[in-house]
Amino acid sequence: MRYLIVSDIHANREALDATLAAASGLYDEILCCGDVVGYGADPNYAVEWARAHVKITVRGNHDRACAGLEDLESFNPAAQRSALWTRAELTVENLDWLRNLPQGPAALEGFELLHGSPIDEDEYLISLHDVVQAAPYLGAALSFFGHTHLQGGFLIHRNGIRRLRHPAPTESSLVIELEHDVAYLINPGSVGQPRDGDPRAAFAIYSVEQRTVELFRTRYDVASAQKKIREASLPDLLAERLALGA
Repeated sequence: MRYLIVSDIHANREALDATLAAASGLYDEILCCGDVVGYGADPNYAVEWARAHVKITVRGNHDRACAGLEDLESFNPAAQRSALWTRAELTVENLDWLRNLPQGPAALEGFELLHGSPIDEDEYLISLHDVVQAAPYLGAALSFFGHTHLQGGFLIHRNGIRRLRHPAPTESSLVIELEHDVAYLINPGSVGQPRDGDPRAAFAIYSVEQRTVELFRTRYDVASAQKKIREASLPDLLAERLALGA
């Protein structure tokens, strides 16, 4: 079994379409670590795709906010405007789907799916200290998470924690060979709004039989995604950052 793992699509149709084209033929099922919507200008497209094609999607904080389940006080002004605009744009059926997304962790056979951390779905796993605190609560030796928009993750061993690297700007993919007797927290990266300095869409392919996770990056039509954001009168910051991967 091969899984396409995506996260933080953020209603970016161009990035999603490029991801699916790059991953074509490489997977059997799709899983999503949350934040299907928010920031981008194609929320209905992203939700309808996820409803039709993704086996399991755990909710993200922007999914909750755009569905009206979240107080927006913790969001910055650009995120607040985006959430309110998205809520008004979404169809009744798509809003209902977002409202009923399950909270992570979601347990699958031999691994699990998270948005934030196993302790708190809104907690960011960025530093080694963050992972030290979260590690005792992991429910499987392999966990996929999102939320940070930073591709890579962590290897957790009894002798310590090591950060996993992601593809360099000159690389299109990087293979992680899963070792025995260690645990992994792997972030496939953000499809629609990377924040690791690389504007290319990010995703991962997990091969159960080969015990590998391959991290991928692929270029997409950033200018078209930016144009849609501006035409929707969303904050220009949301368009600008797409070209920066920040």
